[in-house]
Amino acid sequence: MKVPSRLLVLLSLVLLSVIFLSVSGLNCASQSKPTDIAAKIERQLRATYKLPPEVPVVVGPLSASPEWPGFQTFTLTVGEGERKQEFPFLLSKDQKSIVRVNRIDLSDDPYADVMKKINLQGRPVRGAKQSKVVVVAYDDLQCPFCTMMHQILFPELLKEYGDRVTFVYKDFPIPSHPWAVHAAVDANCLAAQNGDAYWSFVDSVHASQQEINGKGTQELRVAELDRIAMQQGTDHKLDAASLQACVKAQNDTVIKASVREGESLGVDSTPTLFINGQEMSGGVAPLPRLRAALDKALKDAGQPAGQSQASQSSQKN
Repeated sequence: MKVPSRLLVLLSLVLLSVIFLSVSGLNCASQSKPTDIAAKIERQLRATYKLPPEVPVVVGPLSASPEWPGFQTFTLTVGEGERKQEFPFLLSKDQKSIVRVNRIDLSDDPYADVMKKINLQGRPVRGAKQSKVVVVAYDDLQCPFCTMMHQILFPELLKEYGDRVTFVYKDFPIPSHPWAVHAAVDANCLAAQNGDAYWSFVDSVHASQQEINGKGTQELRVAELDRIAMQQGTDHKLDAASLQACVKAQNDTVIKASVREGESLGVDSTPTLFINGQEMSGGVAPLPRLRAALDKALKDAGQPAGQSQASQSSQKN
């Protein structure tokens, strides 16, 4: 049975706030039976969250709260089977108020936890090889908005922050883009031999995205991608036979793993950026917003913020 999305949104997204639900008619609660309290709690919650009668709602047993003196704790179970959801609540000692609290563990760094979930092993990097600030971009080589973001990151922000910030791309081809997976596979074939060849391919594909789309058929588009990949292999003196075999095989295992990783972080569109684990939501972020985010990340890491001296000097000249 489907649980109304309104309930899930209201119960799961209450952050750093407390919802007090007045339970009317409980002035003599101390004399009421637990079953009476449960019935009145269910009635109030059904009314508050507009739960229809057919949705199963169970108020669990009351027990003393070890963390909140003066309150009893109980679990509200909504729905059944795979759609069953459980939500902890508190009941005041006088049984006149219900309290819903979202507990946040201050001992954990939420952004560091995000970075732990992102596998950067073997990924080509731009900027500082090792740094305290890492920008991870989930990219789709056929996405026009990704191209816009790519043009902001490179060369602009790379020139300004490349001495202190590491830039990394992860694959997140959108299913509606028919040649995006093929392009990602070709890029990773190059990355397996040379990181610079990977970035040259990414630059080239983003720059020629319209021309590739202009090819008459899907076969011609992927042929153009393969041509660009092989040309990069020649330019960077890679093993041509190994590269050609990789391009021909079109093994997308790594691509699928990257997509699953992104989805686990809540990525559902491209481009999506994470700066030291903090998501830059809202699509293509404007340059001033990105600069501000990088400056804050650098300050938090104890690094000098602002443009590099080399960048400032080149702009003056």
